[in-house]
Amino acid sequence: MIVALILGREGSIGFPGKNIYPVLGRPLMVYPLLAAKAAVNVDEVYVSTDSDKIKQGSLEQGAKIIERPSELATKEALGEDAYAHGYRHICDTLGKSVELIVLLFCNAPTILGKTIDAGIQALRNDSTLDSAVTVSAYNMWSPIRARKLNAEGLLQPFVPFEAFGNLKAVNCDRDSQGEVYFADMSASIVRPRCLEDLDYGTLPQRWMGKRIYPLKQWGGCDVDFEWQIPQVEYWL
Repeated sequence: MIVALILGREGSIGFPGKNIYPVLGRPLMVYPLLAAKAAVNVDEVYVSTDSDKIKQGSLEQGAKIIERPSELATKEALGEDAYAHGYRHICDTLGKSVELIVLLFCNAPTILGKTIDAGIQALRNDSTLDSAVTVSAYNMWSPIRARKLNAEGLLQPFVPFEAFGNLKAVNCDRDSQGEVYFADMSASIVRPRCLEDLDYGTLPQRWMGKRIYPLKQWGGCDVDFEWQIPQVEYWL
């Protein structure tokens, strides 16, 4: 059995109510639900939440609800712990193991059912893979361009240039480092072992494990600020 597990909590500091914000006539949270339902290989869809509005919207789409504990619904709580909790709940409820888990977020609508199915097929084709994860190329956000403030409040490289090896390749060309892929949080299809032992995985998204297959797309993002809504609308 393959299940989808979607996270969405009530609180949001940067963008209050983002999960139910209207996007092209639907609440934001509906899009990952529709993708999970459209995936041919997904058998059941679960939503872990502490929000009554998200519960209602999820039930309307035929999903099953997991009550997200209050300690896993704070600003400080980690998504990986909420995913692990939801996974344990699903296994206990089903009374049997699952083959794969499709991890989604209510605020990450840039995902399609066919992309989820492609990730599932990749894992079925290669048993050594831990996960298949959606990525988008954002060369303009290469680590070479990242900056942080020093003690004087002035800009300095976030990562020392020496870490990149060949300094001749460090220049103002956004493509100088080749394709720079970011996990865009649209979907992670993972094996149970990734959630059973989070310490095994690679930071910062430990639920992805170590051997991660890229599901390449463009413009994927999880919405944290209202100004991102037009990008999501363009993608959809």
